[in-house]
Amino acid sequence: MIKRVALFLLLALSLILASCAPQPTAEPTQPPASDQPAQPTQAEAPAKTYKVALITAQGGLGDRSYNDSGYEGLKRAEKELGVEVKVIESADPVGEGEQLLRSAAESGFDLVITLEYSHFDPLARVAPDYPNTLFSILNIAVEGDNVVSVIFKEHEASFLAGALAAMVTTMEGNELVNPEAVIGAIGGTQSPGIDKFIVGYTEGAQYINPDVKVLSAYSNSFGDPAKGRELALAMYDQGADVVFQIAGGTGEGVFQAAEEAKHYAIGVDSDQDYIKPGFILTSMIKRVDNAVYDLCSRLVSGTLKGGSIVEYGLKEEGVGLSPMTYTKDKLPAEFMTKVEELKAKIISGEIKVTDITKQ
Repeated sequence: MIKRVALFLLLALSLILASCAPQPTAEPTQPPASDQPAQPTQAEAPAKTYKVALITAQGGLGDRSYNDSGYEGLKRAEKELGVEVKVIESADPVGEGEQLLRSAAESGFDLVITLEYSHFDPLARVAPDYPNTLFSILNIAVEGDNVVSVIFKEHEASFLAGALAAMVTTMEGNELVNPEAVIGAIGGTQSPGIDKFIVGYTEGAQYINPDVKVLSAYSNSFGDPAKGRELALAMYDQGADVVFQIAGGTGEGVFQAAEEAKHYAIGVDSDQDYIKPGFILTSMIKRVDNAVYDLCSRLVSGTLKGGSIVEYGLKEEGVGLSPMTYTKDKLPAEFMTKVEELKAKIISGEIKVTDITKQ
């Protein structure tokens, strides 16, 4: 009996000692987080390729003026910014305005730029229907949360062109001018956007000579060189010896007339002096190319905001006169000095040129 009790006590003591012994820790099923290999990161999404459409104005590509200048800016954006671009032309950009704008928006373009002034009305109707598309129009302001309006101060540079024309028209010893103080201007379709040039041109001429006569006419087309030639020849017959063309492709005829009549013409939008070297006094340059490129650059950088107006004038170097490569050395140095003086006064605000579109 005693042996049984002793055996029982020995067994109980063994169980107590076993329960007090340290227990082995469980092996980890995976290494600590700090020892785990780095997880592969998700590949970064490729940068977005923005799509930009450019709707040309009347006259289309090949006008060596307004449309071609805009196209140059678009091509530069394609090359330097990597945007995907498309030019949209129409035989009737005025009549098909709404259709052109809607078609571009529905094709998935991020930015639709129209160079056609008359699109201000259809754009106001179309833009609200495509809130995820940005639209831009040149030469007129259109309200809209997704519309960027580009305004050039053409009247400022036209003032300089008119001042130069007024000095040249009575210049002695120049076989391309006569003694009469008469100059001219030929616009395309009459509109505030075209009259803006003519008013500035007239003010500049009359600033130099209050008695200068400024003839004006409209071709009612931006793609009719024959009409431009006819109107310019008529002005030269009336005593004008400098004619400013603001008519796109129609201006080609004005240049032809200048060469035939042995007088001067003035180009517009692009540097057109090379077209008829020596017969194009200067060109009133409007940097449409820079504006189109700038719009694309802002789109890519995310800073292009709808509901805004962007302006380019003499101060911003958005407008100006050409370098006058073929004519400058034939003019008195004081003429160019005077032009620079007038430019500085316009920039400072001392001379205020009328902007007919804001009246």
